[in-house]
Amino acid sequence: MSIRRSLGENSPAPRLDNLTLSRKEGWRRFVDTPARTPPESLTRRQLGALSEEALAAHNRDRREWHANLGPLMTPQMEALHEDLWDIVDSNCQDGDKAKGAVAIDAFPGLGKTTAVLAFAKKYHRREIAALGAETEDGHQRWPVCRVGLTGNTGMRELNRAMLEFYGHPGVKRGTAAEFAHRALDCVLSCGTTIIVVDDLHFLRWNHRSGVEISNHFKYIANEFPVTLIFVGVGLAAKGLFSEGTDYHDAVLAQTGRRTTPLDMPGFTVDTDVGRRQWRQLLLGIEQRIVLADKCPGMVADELPDYLFARSTGHIGSLMTLINRGCQRAVRTGAEKLDIALLDGVKNDAAAEKARQELEAALSARTITTRLGRTG
Repeated sequence: MSIRRSLGENSPAPRLDNLTLSRKEGWRRFVDTPARTPPESLTRRQLGALSEEALAAHNRDRREWHANLGPLMTPQMEALHEDLWDIVDSNCQDGDKAKGAVAIDAFPGLGKTTAVLAFAKKYHRREIAALGAETEDGHQRWPVCRVGLTGNTGMRELNRAMLEFYGHPGVKRGTAAEFAHRALDCVLSCGTTIIVVDDLHFLRWNHRSGVEISNHFKYIANEFPVTLIFVGVGLAAKGLFSEGTDYHDAVLAQTGRRTTPLDMPGFTVDTDVGRRQWRQLLLGIEQRIVLADKCPGMVADELPDYLFARSTGHIGSLMTLINRGCQRAVRTGAEKLDIALLDGVKNDAAAEKARQELEAALSARTITTRLGRTG
């Protein structure tokens, strides 16, 4: 079946869930949906004047708003995007040259997936604006293919996931090689130039399959006119950038030679630069919060030490705590964030485990989030 027919309007659309970035229809919604409009900021008196129905609708809007406060353009995200633009735009070589890949390798909770998706959205919009929504042959243009992996994924499942993104009908039967050839057909027909592989650490990565994976990525780099962007945890430890002397290590090293590692560091407060970045992040969050008793400095001035201890400088843990705190503030009528309210809000296990040690250091002033102080 031709790619035109398999991606055409007559093909049965796959059923979509609420977060289907692994399929082109969901990706289009993610790319094309305009930024959310924040709910109106009301005083307590204005809240009290609302009817029961209007208050329920307003609080529902605030629940959804606070659950989707990001992404925030942090210095880490900005630096990552600059590197990604350099690499992606430098990959406009002729077809006989393999493209360099990118691997974002960082601990969980640092915002690497959010940052990559934000970049991919910008890239998709740029390419559609420049080249149009359809290719010269009349196919839908999909500059980005995003593949999310699941536990213990093999090469066949990886290739099948690419086909599922495009809605290709040939996902039920076939070998890994057949799926790969169909995926190549989709990439070429749809003008795809970036493939994002999220949660790469879920691939089977023992010594034997590591060679197979490396060979497959080499095949994609050679045959697919795309930039591969890998996102994962512990990719270096799994051997993605391995060097060695035997055959297996030499094959793995070839992937390493073609892959540029990037990271997403957490926030630190051991320098004034780091403390300034932390404050700017909190100011950005504070501006977005919609609570009746919010006041200037509620987050950035009153809670910087507390929030650093509760999040350990990980933006994922921080945004989880802020989101849950805002939900509680709306639900209980507190209408502000403070230590008393946030102390009752649970956070992720990793952040809570490190909380006591950081609180002790902040209390002893061996570290501080305050500008102009050395601790």
